[in-house]
Amino acid sequence: MSETIHFRPTTGFAERARAAAGDPALRSGFRGAMDFLQAKRLAQFPDAGDLATLRDLGAAIRRHALENLPQLLEQLEAKLVANGVQVHWAETPTQANAIVLDIAHRIDAKRMVKGKSMVSEEVGLNHAMEAAGIEAMETDMGEYIVQLAGEGPSHIIMPAIHKTKQQIAELFAARLPGVEYTENVDELIRIGREVLRRKFAAADIGLSGVNFAAADTGTLCLVENEGNGRMCTTVPRVHIAITGIEKVIARLDHVPLLNTLLPRSATGQAVETYQNFISGPRKADELDGPDEVHLILLDNGRSQAHADLQLRATLQCIRCGACMNHCPVYARIGGHAYGTTYPGPIGAIISPHLLGIGATAALATASTLCGACNEVCPVRIPITEILIRLRNEAQARPAAVGSLRGAGEARSALVSAIFRAWAAVYSHPALYRLVTWAMSRGRGLTPRTQGAWTGIRTPLIPARKRLRDLLAERRRQ
Repeated sequence: MSETIHFRPTTGFAERARAAAGDPALRSGFRGAMDFLQAKRLAQFPDAGDLATLRDLGAAIRRHALENLPQLLEQLEAKLVANGVQVHWAETPTQANAIVLDIAHRIDAKRMVKGKSMVSEEVGLNHAMEAAGIEAMETDMGEYIVQLAGEGPSHIIMPAIHKTKQQIAELFAARLPGVEYTENVDELIRIGREVLRRKFAAADIGLSGVNFAAADTGTLCLVENEGNGRMCTTVPRVHIAITGIEKVIARLDHVPLLNTLLPRSATGQAVETYQNFISGPRKADELDGPDEVHLILLDNGRSQAHADLQLRATLQCIRCGACMNHCPVYARIGGHAYGTTYPGPIGAIISPHLLGIGATAALATASTLCGACNEVCPVRIPITEILIRLRNEAQARPAAVGSLRGAGEARSALVSAIFRAWAAVYSHPALYRLVTWAMSRGRGLTPRTQGAWTGIRTPLIPARKRLRDLLAERRRQ
């Protein structure tokens, strides 16, 4: 079961994509950023054989965890409870937000600081806290910038990748009292750091995501580069971690291998700046740490993906964002055009489980199926195969609708008629020959130019003729 949270509508994808593609500054910025990230990742994997081995191992670890998901979740809960962590289960975003609010009300919390957590974005936690009169402040610098701007993240690793330093300078000068306009990046970071440092000291609750949850030891693993995650999980008196049920892994010693893949695939770093391992609240002989640690395990459609053997591979994702960085569609339209928490190729295959296929059918078609995402995925998710499956599910006949929520809701009578005709033509050789003969005879009816594409191609025709003439002349010589 899952639930749709309409903070950013999933309708209107074509309009948003068209607007983004028509923004030269946005396209230039994203193209430059993607080229930079691609080059950095490539430099971290100079040996193709070593990379293939690492990807095989990473995929095996994630597949093993998913094959044993129910048992591992029970083992994780038992270990965490024994360590003093309170474990909560949420089937929907509403339930997840209610759990956080219950904890906040019990301790009379007024302020929350948040480390980076895409799952909290998924459930709309900030909106729920604001409605209850509780301040929820993002402390990851990118997340802080987009929160200050009233926007959502445009990338799962680099939330503010769509903003220039000039835009951030204008935002800080307009929204932060006493701050003057400056385009000095170091100064902008210092300004943000000073604001956030005061928030850490005053917060009642610190919230974080979870990169991996080791079932054998009951350990929550968080990786980061800024140190804000460590502050969120140690300074406030209560720490709440929230994650999807798929983040569990069997063993703590699987983490080093996955951490070898994650930063190198995500940002081209050899290793993260900080790795945090949390197994329980502060003990009597410890000087720092929270008095309470809570873990919220969220379903929100993940069990639907898990129940299907092909779609289960979607849950292997370790949220590195490499598929976005190499996707030609994402590079041209950015993350906000998708209208979902998770954009890009991974968003196109996970969002249907979170929001329903009917609401996200357009995302599965926003792909060239070039396979770049498959080639760079560190855990070998067959993204293009899943995209084709979801396209079929969106157009499924009512009688063929299976367990996927929203399957068949995007069915188009015109599309169905076209494919029935295509199937009929290709199933009968005589009909195929007749149709192709008729089409070849009708090519004279084709316009000389067909929009921008042929307008670009036509100038090449004289050049091609000149090349043929040159080759013919060389042969005569």
